[in-house]
Amino acid sequence: MNTTAPFAAACALLLLAAIPVHADTEQTLGSLLFSDPNLSLRRNQSCASCHSLVPANGRETGQPLIAPGFVDPGNVENGSPVSGGSVSGQFGKLNAPSVGYAAFSPEFHWDNTRAAYVGGQFWNGRATNLQAQAAMPFLNPAEMAMPSRWAVVTRLKENATYRQLFNDVFGINLDDLPANDLAPATSPPPAGVLAAFDAAAQTISEFERGATFNQFTSKFDYWLAGMTSLSANELNGFNLFKKKARCATCHLSSSGIDRQGNMIPPLFTDFTYANLGLPRNVSIPGNPAPDPGLGGRAEIAAASPGGAELGKHKVMSLRNIALTPPYGHNGVFATLDQITHFYNTRDVLGRVAASTDAGFGVIGWPAPEVPQNINTANVGDLGLTQQEEADVVAFMKTLTDNYPATGQDPNVPPGTPSPFANLAIPAIPTRLGLGAPAVISLTGRLGKYYRLEFADSLTGTNHWQPFSTNRFGANGMLFPDPTAVLPATRFYRAVQLP
Repeated sequence: MNTTAPFAAACALLLLAAIPVHADTEQTLGSLLFSDPNLSLRRNQSCASCHSLVPANGRETGQPLIAPGFVDPGNVENGSPVSGGSVSGQFGKLNAPSVGYAAFSPEFHWDNTRAAYVGGQFWNGRATNLQAQAAMPFLNPAEMAMPSRWAVVTRLKENATYRQLFNDVFGINLDDLPANDLAPATSPPPAGVLAAFDAAAQTISEFERGATFNQFTSKFDYWLAGMTSLSANELNGFNLFKKKARCATCHLSSSGIDRQGNMIPPLFTDFTYANLGLPRNVSIPGNPAPDPGLGGRAEIAAASPGGAELGKHKVMSLRNIALTPPYGHNGVFATLDQITHFYNTRDVLGRVAASTDAGFGVIGWPAPEVPQNINTANVGDLGLTQQEEADVVAFMKTLTDNYPATGQDPNVPPGTPSPFANLAIPAIPTRLGLGAPAVISLTGRLGKYYRLEFADSLTGTNHWQPFSTNRFGANGMLFPDPTAVLPATRFYRAVQLP
């Protein structure tokens, strides 16, 4: 990854060059942390509790589904809209989204071209990236409910395997950190605690960048590679998906090409935010007020005082969508057929009082929970017939992973590798900045070694000279250039070492 960015300072240009590295040991640690209930207050909940690594049981059959959907299996099996927390009686207010393919979401940002917010994690994008997302459930009172980062690190210290791996991967000696299992968030943590907590979040996000969550083994993937065929209903559903049903407006279905000319399969999202006019789900425990989505974030509300972002929630990937009921940010739709029918008829079916009404989705829909900013261009009155709705659903079921083992397709027998097994998954970004003239700020991958280099000219040969090699141990580290006299313009780069 190479990027350049100008700075109005004594050093006019910073050049970044990062060398990709393998992270097998880090992913191993991340997988252990992901499934460890001891990292929750009552030692009863892990990341995997709401993002299960094994297939849930289908609600109708009671039998395991064909692949994991990386959501709360209790929601899938029982139709409950939200997940319970470590503390009994505590519940989230939003349906837990799938972690599958979440690594592909760009960092949260405002896109001038689209005039829209893009990327991030969670339904309202409040986590800038996957690493920030991995850190938040530990401290959420409705989730893992740990009182502070210091308390989380104390739990890490209990485990001998963690102590060894934190030292191997990050050079962090957990034994050197004092323990405080109930440290409140108001207590300043000792030196080293925050770096250890950040390292834990990084390992979980690294695990989520791995093949477990990003398989590309759906029937659609093999069809895209020319290895199998779609049925007539599936193919008709795909054509409807792209045109009459208008799904592909936000759930992008076109393939791309990388710099080496390799096909990039679609992720079925444009990573933006929209208010689809979903009805309030009165079955959420406590019947909380509707979540305002993107517009409920204080900084977004301040930037849009007219409420232009109210009610907007993230356009999630449709990959493995058949495995992740219930649907919608508030889990108000029980089945894939039901939410498809809502998209088709929201504005024409009629009205019922509430989501618990016997006529819900049959004779009408309740009023939108957030009436501002509703998408009327692509949702609400699509004119699909009942068969066309069924065909769209049939197509979306082709986005389910584990097709070689479950499709009974002689063209794609068990064990057939994904045609996109070598697809590059976005890595943790590494950034350079100027803390002051000739003082370089670096954010990157904790535990990795970086060599800081400078050049006074980019012409000629052998112009790069090292001035510092360090193991990155905390976010936002500063590295001063020790050269006594600086030229008017100097170039810098950070090289991530293998």
